[in-house]
Amino acid sequence: MTAASLHWFRDDLRLADNPALAAAVAHGPTLCLYILDEGGTRRPLGGASRWWLSRSLAALGSALAEKGAGLVILRGDPAILLPRVAAAAKIDLITWSRRYDGDSVSLDGRIKAELVAAGRKVTSFNAALLNEPWQVTTKTGDPMKVFTPYWRAARALGEPPAPLPAPDRIAALTLPAELAALAVSRAELALEPTRPDWAGGLRAAWTPGEAAAAASLHAFLAGPLDDYGEGRNRPDYVSTSRLSPHLRFGEIGPRQIWHATRSAVDSGAAAANPADAEKFLAEIGWREFSYHLLFHNPTLARDNYNRRFDAFPWRRDAAALAAWQRGATGYPIVDAGLRELWTTGWMHNRVRMITASFLIKHLLIDWRAGEEWFWDTLVDADPASNAASWQWVAGSGADAAPYYRIFNPVTQGLKFDPKGGYVRRWIPEIAGLDDSAIHEPFKADPSSLRRAGITLGETYPRPLVDLDIGRKRALEALAATRAAEAG
Repeated sequence: MTAASLHWFRDDLRLADNPALAAAVAHGPTLCLYILDEGGTRRPLGGASRWWLSRSLAALGSALAEKGAGLVILRGDPAILLPRVAAAAKIDLITWSRRYDGDSVSLDGRIKAELVAAGRKVTSFNAALLNEPWQVTTKTGDPMKVFTPYWRAARALGEPPAPLPAPDRIAALTLPAELAALAVSRAELALEPTRPDWAGGLRAAWTPGEAAAAASLHAFLAGPLDDYGEGRNRPDYVSTSRLSPHLRFGEIGPRQIWHATRSAVDSGAAAANPADAEKFLAEIGWREFSYHLLFHNPTLARDNYNRRFDAFPWRRDAAALAAWQRGATGYPIVDAGLRELWTTGWMHNRVRMITASFLIKHLLIDWRAGEEWFWDTLVDADPASNAASWQWVAGSGADAAPYYRIFNPVTQGLKFDPKGGYVRRWIPEIAGLDDSAIHEPFKADPSSLRRAGITLGETYPRPLVDLDIGRKRALEALAATRAAEAG
């Protein structure tokens, strides 16, 4: 009997450094399968992520075709579809790359048990992380709660293995004729918006796919990595890798990034010094730490990691939340970030912290409302990083910024966008203001506003909240939470 394998693509939409795909190809003719999960157990993708997935599947299909294979796309419940396909195609080996959110771990366990009971071999692999979440522990074997000791322990495990090359050829296995009617085209998935088509800014900003991910990494190592330690905080510069959506969908893996960075610095191909490279790799470490937290706390996107925040007196203010979402708070650095997000599906990391702090602390709105908005609008909406980062800003997470650390959006803007280049790009209606006024137009004198063509409250909103009042209210809410806990 001829060996037959099936690789189930999920969040590993690449050919290189994909050990699960490599194992399937080595075993025999391979059915390459993607299932749009509509089983109802996992969190549905947001709109921006659905757009990215559509384009990434197109790129993956083209890459597989160049290797002699094709991508079969199904839609429905993987717990039903995968065993059915495996039985009909007489598959004896099924491979997939591991996922780490609680719903996926549970789903994969159920599917694996059914397949194994039917006499099939199932093998899963790590394609998403440098280290598995259970490999890094305290000295007593417990999960880690603080990043610095986590990263120190992770580094002590040694360098990650070298990435695998893409298969030279893939002997294709096709979907059996009796199941052919189940296959759908990428267009039939209806992942991209049509009426209205709000994705024009995404198309202008991004090229999803494995080849584009490799090109982005090369461009970053050849330029912005130099001075990354300082430049990464400047949203007015091209200063970051912008690899996050490629990582989110597995178009590139952390092992590839790690070794490419090391090689570029060691060979002199990158102008960066080792300190900049270490800072960049530590950002990969924060992603690893986020997955460590998610694996050990499966409800991280729903429940406070620090349960004392369960008693926090959040405000319900739909109008304020809507103003924040559309970038109409009256604070330019906040509004610029949210408009960048809506237009491109991405936001600079420093600005993510500023906008999140403003929502949580100055507006006193539950961090989960912000996490949900980012989940829907980010092309890199990652189940671990999104939840862990929002909880970090809220003060309710692991190794979190203290709740009383409240970012002032004016001083943050002056420090990290001193010439106002970022603000002017995304808020052109106030671009005529001088640098000295660009971050607080509400303090500009009437003549400056007239010259810039600004009418506060009409062409640009007045501040949604006074910063001092918002800060005082946030600290009072924290004090009340502490008092309730003590009482």
